[in-house]
Amino acid sequence: MRIDPWRLLGRLLVLLGMLALGAEAVAAMEAGSWRLLPLGELWVRLDARSLVVFQAGVERYLHPLLWDPILRAPVEGPAALEFLGLGALLLWLRRERDTGRAKRPPSSFG
Repeated sequence: MRIDPWRLLGRLLVLLGMLALGAEAVAAMEAGSWRLLPLGELWVRLDARSLVVFQAGVERYLHPLLWDPILRAPVEGPAALEFLGLGALLLWLRRERDTGRAKRPPSSFG
């Protein structure tokens, strides 16, 4: 059985989206009101230094305009929606399509 890396990535992104929703629920219980947490805020909670290093690396080694506005927009966007949306898109694009032919039953090892 061959594992499709794009479908695996899609599933991981959906899982990250659900975890981000869980983080939003915890934050909502603490604050008393619900708000969508930006990806950058979750990133800072996990490892603030790596976000700064990532931004500096993009601006220095790739191009400053690549960070602002292209990469900065998703970092400021709602993490749960971005992860869930991208994961669902990958899963939809890599879905197994029924070609109308009868599928062969799996072979047995015996």
